[in-house]
Amino acid sequence: MNMKDMTVTELNDCTASSSPAPGGGSISAMAGAYAAALVCMVAKLTLNKKGYEEATDLMRELDGKGELLRKELLNDIQKDSESFNAYMAALSLPKDSEEERAARRFAMQEALKSASSVPLSVAYKCQNVLNLALSAMEKGNQNTVSDGMVSVLLARAALLGAVNNVRINLGGIKDESFVKDMADQCKALETHANQQEAVARSVLDMR
Repeated sequence: MNMKDMTVTELNDCTASSSPAPGGGSISAMAGAYAAALVCMVAKLTLNKKGYEEATDLMRELDGKGELLRKELLNDIQKDSESFNAYMAALSLPKDSEEERAARRFAMQEALKSASSVPLSVAYKCQNVLNLALSAMEKGNQNTVSDGMVSVLLARAALLGAVNNVRINLGGIKDESFVKDMADQCKALETHANQQEAVARSVLDMR
């Protein structure tokens, strides 16, 4: 069963089991999906509300973008686990001859790159969710500002979780230029997430 189709309890039980997947990467994607869902909720609770007429176009935009990200991140719950499973499959390849060992090393490197690229993509999506959540907090229904803050916090946690999943995989990759590029992107994402959370806390205090 695709993990996005599990009940909340089923996914939670599966995560709590001895299986290494779903792990931190899949749960980061799940958290990002819930953050996006909250953006959609704030937008919908602002539309057609008296006093928020000027925010109509923005809220429709936030709802639309949030919905796309929500669905993509739900799919990433499964995708992250599949990338991990591909690495485990590479580990199990035969290594009796030099040719087999070379093929196994290549497969492991490719799998590690994929296992890094998937959470990096999740991190970028969570950055987009975080930006949407901040806009929702600033312009959305006053009564939903705390919901918007939860979205910010979830999106930040999901982003940082995904970034750390990238970094843990980089340690085994031999391609130095690939590693440097990924590490630089992770650092920029992390910095942006922390800055956006600080802004969100200021918005929460003001509203």
